[in-house]
Amino acid sequence: MIYLIGFVSAGETVSMSDVTVCCEKTNSGLYCQDVREEDCSPDANALPTACASTSFCKPGFCFDSVEGTCLDNVPQMVCNNEDGTWKSEMPAQCELGCCVLGDQASFVTLTRCKRLSSMFGLETNYNKNLKDELQCVMSARADEKGACVYVANPADAQPTCKFVTRSECESESSTSAGEEIKEKESSENESVLEEALGGEEKYGGTLLSPSDAEFHAGLLCSAEELGTDCGMTKETICLAGHEEVYFADTCGNPANIYDASKVNDKRYWSEIIDKAESCNPDASNGGSQTCGNCNYILGAVCRESSSTTGRATYGDNVCADLGCEDGKGEEQMHGESWCVSPGADKVGSKYYRHSCVNNEVLSEPCAEFRNEICIENTISTSEGDFTQAACRVNRWQDCTAQKTSEDCTNNDRRDCIWLDGIEYVLMGAAMNGSTIDKNSLGALREQVKAAGGLKEIPRGACVPEHPPGLEFYGETATSTATTEGTATTAKTGDDSLGVCGQANAVCPVKYEKGLIGGEWECVEHCECLPGGELEQKRVQLCKSMGDCGPKTNYIGVSGSGKGYEVKEVENEKKKD
Repeated sequence: MIYLIGFVSAGETVSMSDVTVCCEKTNSGLYCQDVREEDCSPDANALPTACASTSFCKPGFCFDSVEGTCLDNVPQMVCNNEDGTWKSEMPAQCELGCCVLGDQASFVTLTRCKRLSSMFGLETNYNKNLKDELQCVMSARADEKGACVYVANPADAQPTCKFVTRSECESESSTSAGEEIKEKESSENESVLEEALGGEEKYGGTLLSPSDAEFHAGLLCSAEELGTDCGMTKETICLAGHEEVYFADTCGNPANIYDASKVNDKRYWSEIIDKAESCNPDASNGGSQTCGNCNYILGAVCRESSSTTGRATYGDNVCADLGCEDGKGEEQMHGESWCVSPGADKVGSKYYRHSCVNNEVLSEPCAEFRNEICIENTISTSEGDFTQAACRVNRWQDCTAQKTSEDCTNNDRRDCIWLDGIEYVLMGAAMNGSTIDKNSLGALREQVKAAGGLKEIPRGACVPEHPPGLEFYGETATSTATTEGTATTAKTGDDSLGVCGQANAVCPVKYEKGLIGGEWECVEHCECLPGGELEQKRVQLCKSMGDCGPKTNYIGVSGSGKGYEVKEVENEKKKD
């Protein structure tokens, strides 16, 4: 037995003369305690030794792989009961680093940092080299903006000020003793302050040492309580990397977003006011004379005042409207895109996606031969309807293979429309686009028979909703002969004959003549005669297939021929 003096752990207590055991779990719910045996839970293990000498109560490191937490001095049994991973020595997963979460920081493990970042919808920003919690917390405040107050000249009683970040104010490289403060010429990578000053040497002088600079987070250089030589003005500036118009103080520092109603408001010139709390935060403010809270997404950005951008009540800058005027004279917002299809479905035409970017209309062509179409979608915004467009694949290739209206108009799979009526039947499809004449009718009859008879032939046609362009030209010419012995010229790469030929058809017309003289009169299928209603419907069907039939090109010029042909062939009488 072991006799202990005083207290054991932070849980149960015993007197100097009590005999103790290592209790797996006490009556009060504590784990791994050196207590009297009667204080141990009946269903728990109790060993007549100190807990520090047992394996299951030996303290170590407990790591939660889900939450990323790591605790030391935890008994193995307790860690296992909590689904943790126990190690006698500190594992690599328990090493701490600095996790930056927006404008805050936490000294945690990498796994915990990833967990917290995902909870707040942030990218993981982890620095394993920072091993001190105080340095970690201070690092998150490095980008905090405020007034950096310093004495430019020992002879001056009044200090001056720069509106910078905390790290810039405290950096030795920018405020070392005897360093002359000058602004560089404008460039794409210049700091906010440099852009504000436009490259002029408005500060001048030197700093005594870094310790002389005092940083005041959340305050502007024009705040009266700072007692600097920077005051309020009616001037405005545009800053690199920012879309808004800002007030500028007498030292050239940016202040808050331009608001004409706040030009003499001392509080507005003292504290940093967030964009969301500035004037008209939900509008673009394009062309506004009184508000510089420009919103680039909604179509406005800070630019110098002019006859086109407009003029503000104060200052020389304004929120310029980035909208455009399309080809129809209609206004389009910045970022909007829309579809343009000059001569849609005409020979040589294609679809275009136009977009408005920074007051300029950009044109993006969809794929050649109308293998892509342009689609639009409109959403509602505070500025009105906003249109978005995109080029996508024209799914016309298997239209003519569909035999029912339901399959044809399945928009999830294809872009087709159904022309209802027997007059639209694609007879030429059964002949793979070949010419149909009296000599090939036998083969056509076999096709119909194989399909199950005329009743199984669809009473209509499935054709492309957006007729494709067809390559009807090529470099090498070849010749093919029809069944009637006439030659048809085609070219290598010519896919128009097969596609357009699917609309070919034969329509038997029956004539009768009286026994005693008289003229032949049409008595059956008279609608098939040239100039009839059926001819016009077949022409419509032909044009729906692609660059087929009597079409014009995208500049309005008609083809050299009629575009289709109707032949009248007299059927020979069968003699006994």
